[in-house]
Amino acid sequence: MSTAPLGILGGSGLGRLAGFELEEERQLDTGFGSPSAPLRRGRLAGTPVVFVPRHGDGHHLTPSEVPYRANLLALKQLGVERVLSVSAVGSLREDLAPGDFVLVDQFIDRTVARPRSFFGEGCVAHVPFGDPVDAAMIEVLQRCGETIEGLRVVSGGTYLTMEGPQFSSRAESELYRSWGCAVIGMTNGTEARLAREAGLAFASIAMVTDYDCWHPGHDEVDVAQVIAVVQRNAQLVAQLLAAAVADLAALGPSPWRGIAARSLLTRADAIPVATRARLAPLLDEPA
Repeated sequence: MSTAPLGILGGSGLGRLAGFELEEERQLDTGFGSPSAPLRRGRLAGTPVVFVPRHGDGHHLTPSEVPYRANLLALKQLGVERVLSVSAVGSLREDLAPGDFVLVDQFIDRTVARPRSFFGEGCVAHVPFGDPVDAAMIEVLQRCGETIEGLRVVSGGTYLTMEGPQFSSRAESELYRSWGCAVIGMTNGTEARLAREAGLAFASIAMVTDYDCWHPGHDEVDVAQVIAVVQRNAQLVAQLLAAAVADLAALGPSPWRGIAARSLLTRADAIPVATRARLAPLLDEPA
């Protein structure tokens, strides 16, 4: 049996994949619209990969405008079982410094202006989400990260997902710190929720670029600061991905396959035809 391609979502920290060998671009339509950009199918370090730049080519979509549902469903339609999200984040802890990579394992969602579920419009399902991140994927990333000189990888931590596009106020930053959050960003929590509904295993590499605005010894975050740290870390993230992709893909099928159908509450004959059609990739998937 051939290995399913690994899905990679890149954003502020990864608009392009270093070392990626492009084989084709696919513009897919889903029941939830078109993805952020044509999906790039190819190979990274010899491993089949499908890459999506979440903010679109040229980074023209705000975090609120990203078509998260279309991105995840398009990956699923191309046979992806596991998704790795890579993005820049702010640190909410003293011990997580700019340049560190955090393998987050929990999310708090403070978004207010984006769809966060495939369900609704006549179809109700409630999927489990207690552990949003795939532990086996985190273990692979941690192990591979430890082999890369100059890279500090920290396993575990809560990612606060804010709406954006503005950065936090100081009061917000201090509030999230009081909640025990490790990092703050604008995208990954939404992707994790939708990945679970889609039956996809999910993990996140959160690349720390700043201390948000809470730290008295550091300047308030701005775009120039984020870009500067991302550029310095470009080689490190490329090395981590190259080292990890084969083992991530080799983990096999997602343990959440078929979760949508198992979580359905609406009687089958009560689901509107149009709603049922666009949910078919989720509801018709065998466990």
